[in-house]
Amino acid sequence: MGVQHQQASIAQEEMPHRPSQTKGLNQTQSVINSLFSGALSGAVAKTAVAPLDRTKIIFQGRFAPHLNWKLSGFVTMSSARFSAKEAYKLIYRTYLKDGFFSLWRGNSATMVRVIPYASIQFCAHEQYKRLLGTHYGFQEKVLPPFPRLVAGALAGTTAAMLTYPLDMVRARMAVTPKEMYSNIVHVFMRISREEGLKTLYRGFAPSILGVMSYAGLSFFTYETLKKVHAEHSGRLQPYSYERFVFGACAGLIGQSSSYPLDVVRRRMQTAGVTGHTYSTILGTIKEIVAEEGVIRGLYKGLSMNWVKGPIAVGISFTTFDLTQILLRKLHQMRHTDQEHR
Repeated sequence: MGVQHQQASIAQEEMPHRPSQTKGLNQTQSVINSLFSGALSGAVAKTAVAPLDRTKIIFQGRFAPHLNWKLSGFVTMSSARFSAKEAYKLIYRTYLKDGFFSLWRGNSATMVRVIPYASIQFCAHEQYKRLLGTHYGFQEKVLPPFPRLVAGALAGTTAAMLTYPLDMVRARMAVTPKEMYSNIVHVFMRISREEGLKTLYRGFAPSILGVMSYAGLSFFTYETLKKVHAEHSGRLQPYSYERFVFGACAGLIGQSSSYPLDVVRRRMQTAGVTGHTYSTILGTIKEIVAEEGVIRGLYKGLSMNWVKGPIAVGISFTTFDLTQILLRKLHQMRHTDQEHR
C-alpha cells in the first residue's frame, strides 16, 4: 500500500507538467513542419516557372547597348518593348545558343535563395498568425481582415530581410552569360571585390516595400478565399485544384500591386552589369519613366508575370498546404502507434 501511495503521489506531481510539455512538443513540431513545407513549396514553384522568371528579369534589366556583344542572345533587349512574341524569341534564341538547360540558368542561385526564403516566410506566417490570434482572441480561427494582412506583410518582410543578398546574386546570374559568373560563390566574390559588399544590398529598400505589399496581399487573399469557400461550401478543406485557383488569384493580386517596385529592385540589382548607376528608389523611377515611360518602363514584363506569377503562387500555396496536411497525418499516425505499444 505504501509503495502504491508513493507511486500515485509521483504520478500526480508529474501530471500538471504533461500538457505544457505536449504543447511545447506540438509547437516545435509545427515549426519544423512549416519550415519543411515552405522550403518544398518554394523549390517546386520556382523550378516550374524558372525559364519565364529568367525572361522577365532580362526584360526588366533592360541591357545597355555596349553589353550587347557579351549578351548575344539578348541583343535586342536594350530597345525591345516587352511582348509575348519578344519573350518567346528570347527563350528560343537562348535554347538554340546555349541548350535546353540554359533556360534554368540562375535557378541554382534561385534555389539557394528561395528555399530559405519560402521556408522562413511560411513558418513566420504561421507564427505571426498564432501570435496575432492570441492577441485578438482568435486562437485556432481565421484572423480578422487587418491582422490577416499584417501577418502576411510581416512574414514577407522577415524572409526578405534574412535572405536579400541571395536574391541579388540570383538576379545577377539570371541576366549574365556563363563567362561572366561561373557559380554562386564567384558572384559573391566578384561583387565584393569589384563593387563592394554594400552592393549585395543594393535595391533592398524597394524590395522591402514591395514584399510588404506582395506578401501581405497574397496571404490575405489566399486566407480570405479559403474562409469564404468554407462558409459557402461547408467543407473545411478545399480540394487541391481549388487551393491552386485561390493561390493563383492571390499571386495575381499580390504581384500586380508591387510590380513597379519589383522593376526598380531589379534595375538597382543589375546596375553593375548594365552600365547604369541606379542608386535611389525615386532616382531609378524618374530615370525609367524619362527613358521608357510609365507603362513600358515600370510595368515592363507585367504580362509575363500574369502568366508565371499565378502559376508559381498557386503551386506554392497548394504544395505548402498539402505537405502540412501530410506531415500532420504522419505525426498523428506515429503518435497513435506509440500509444498502442
